[in-house]
Amino acid sequence: MTTGQPSGAPAPESRPWLGFGLGLRTEHYESVLAEAPAVDWFEIISENFMVAGGKPRHYLEAIRERYPLAMHGVSLSIGSTDPLDRDYLRALKRLMQEIEPAWVSDHLCWTGVDGINSHDLLPLPYCEAAIAHVVARVQQVQDFLGREILLENLSSYVEYTASTMPEWEFVAEIARRSGCRLLLDVNNIIVSARNHGFSPLDYLAGIPGDRVWQIHLAGHSDYGDYVIDTHDHDVPTQVWSLYEAAIRRFGPISTMIERDDHIPPLAELVAELDMARTVYARALAPAVAVA
Repeated sequence: MTTGQPSGAPAPESRPWLGFGLGLRTEHYESVLAEAPAVDWFEIISENFMVAGGKPRHYLEAIRERYPLAMHGVSLSIGSTDPLDRDYLRALKRLMQEIEPAWVSDHLCWTGVDGINSHDLLPLPYCEAAIAHVVARVQQVQDFLGREILLENLSSYVEYTASTMPEWEFVAEIARRSGCRLLLDVNNIIVSARNHGFSPLDYLAGIPGDRVWQIHLAGHSDYGDYVIDTHDHDVPTQVWSLYEAAIRRFGPISTMIERDDHIPPLAELVAELDMARTVYARALAPAVAVA
């Protein structure tokens, strides 16, 4: 069901094109199979399918026969000082080999230390020591999996006094040095920009476009003085605007919408995905000269 790539800025030759996708959620398993929605691909949460057998795997296999898939994890904890979890990596690799995803991604964060899991995605200090630490671990993971991974930028609510560079420089250096690719979460940029007072366009300007393979779109909760990445609202206007700017800057990038709470019927998310197609096409439309 993958759509053709629209005219406009060409994608780097190494960047796959999947089109426009959705996060696969339990509430929509039956609808996906019954309705064959106009979705080009689905992103799964890796940890939901790491146990062989059972109903989730039954649905996954059926959906995999009809749609391309990408894997997205929340437990790699690439920034932690704990040793990499080899049992987790073995389970991740086994799932990867079984479903053959277009790519495998996780978050540029840490989730715990001393064996204690915070069950949250925690930011890192943006400094040279953290870059070197993460790069070494990314290379170990990529060697183990036998492929590049994608790392996603976080939404954040605290800053470290140890930071010596802006977040986008930190993200860019890790991608360049480790060889990993990037999953650019446009909503997370908006959230962090509001919380920390930087320009979202400065963030885009600092990201190496050839490393970006996927984009996330989502909604958030605005509390006035701060914003929280809740994934429980429609994609808001400011996220659509930054998405348009991102596509104009980077060219064609596979895009998907995340929704994790207050999940609407599948048809409503498919309609929102059509909005992504519209914004995308507008971003890549040739400029019209004014006489």
